[in-house]
Amino acid sequence: MRRVVITGIGMINSLGHNSAEAFDKIVAGECGIDTITLFDASEYSVQIAGEVKDFDPSTVMEKKEVKKADRFIQLGLKAANEAMKDASIVDENNKVSEDIADRFAIVSASGIGGLGNIEKNSVVCQTQGPRKISPFFIPSALVNMLGGFISIEHGVKGPNLSVVTACAAGTHAISDAFKTIVAGGADRALAVGAESAICGAGVGGFAAMKALATRNDEPKRSSRPFDKEREGFVMGEGAGALVLEELESAKARGARIYAEIIGFGESGDANHITSPVVDGPYRAMKAAYEMAKSKVGADFKIDYVNAHGTSTPANDKNETAALKMLFGGKENCPPVSSTKGQIGHCLGAAGAIEAVICIKSMEEGVIPPTINHENYDEDCDLDYVPNKSRNAKLDIVMSNSFGFGGTNGVVIFKKYSN
Repeated sequence: MRRVVITGIGMINSLGHNSAEAFDKIVAGECGIDTITLFDASEYSVQIAGEVKDFDPSTVMEKKEVKKADRFIQLGLKAANEAMKDASIVDENNKVSEDIADRFAIVSASGIGGLGNIEKNSVVCQTQGPRKISPFFIPSALVNMLGGFISIEHGVKGPNLSVVTACAAGTHAISDAFKTIVAGGADRALAVGAESAICGAGVGGFAAMKALATRNDEPKRSSRPFDKEREGFVMGEGAGALVLEELESAKARGARIYAEIIGFGESGDANHITSPVVDGPYRAMKAAYEMAKSKVGADFKIDYVNAHGTSTPANDKNETAALKMLFGGKENCPPVSSTKGQIGHCLGAAGAIEAVICIKSMEEGVIPPTINHENYDEDCDLDYVPNKSRNAKLDIVMSNSFGFGGTNGVVIFKKYSN
């Protein structure tokens, strides 16, 4: 089987506009969650979110193009640009060379896509009539337009695919990019997850489900993964991007190699639209674990798990139980942490962002903390690296993503060695 490695990373979220800035603040235990400014949320029961601050979309596209792209596309393009430059695979015009363009794939992902523009144009239609709908409305809102904008920006001409699997979409984009390379459909792929659904319909919709935390007066203490007083997740926004390459192609061009993908697993709960069960996440983790074992040997050890860890009562309890099933009891579980306490739950972007965090964690030898972990919950009894980051030698790490509809994705990275 062809080996697939990571040679470029990019990230933007509520703590930073690039991977280094955001990761440093994550390790420092900072929180990017605050009162919503993207719209007037004063009448909403939930008024907090992890917004990307001070983002100027004209830094990633021509000003005349900005109105043609929903904010999730703008954020995705920002992360993609960073990853492509980080991989040293674009020229001074931000293009890949013609000799590799046909064998370079894009797999983009979002859970909801352009919800903000859907909401905006729906209101226009109802209040001003259909003739006032923006001609850019439809192309700005489609999930696959993220891949379209990226392909145009970088001249990438290989397979251009999109994944829409709720909060597992970012992880599924990575696994689909991996499979495309392994199957010989491309030699390189850019996997991107992006989300920006902090709008009236998005916040109101999740609030109506009672899925969101409501500590409006304490935004930075609101998301509390695995804490006994957790009450729901906080919406975040952002994007993560990774350049995947077939190993020999990466070596041939002298690329810096961050990590190798050694396992992934996918599963469906077949149980309930929004309520998780232990079996589904467990089977996804087990599949990833078995694939990794087949690649690196039975005695391998996972050093860290970046949990889905949404801060909802059901998910955190369920994920903890699934992890104990996988590792054979809590005493055998590696350290686990959730970075959603700091940047919120970025929905379809979460898996891609957290994959970047995992790779940075291996590179710098540090496990990010689970902030706001103050009250012990007997149902959540693992080592969650509470409140402070921890230095550690990390050779193999796992990242979990679970989505509504009972769709699960897990990916395992290994620090690269020949």
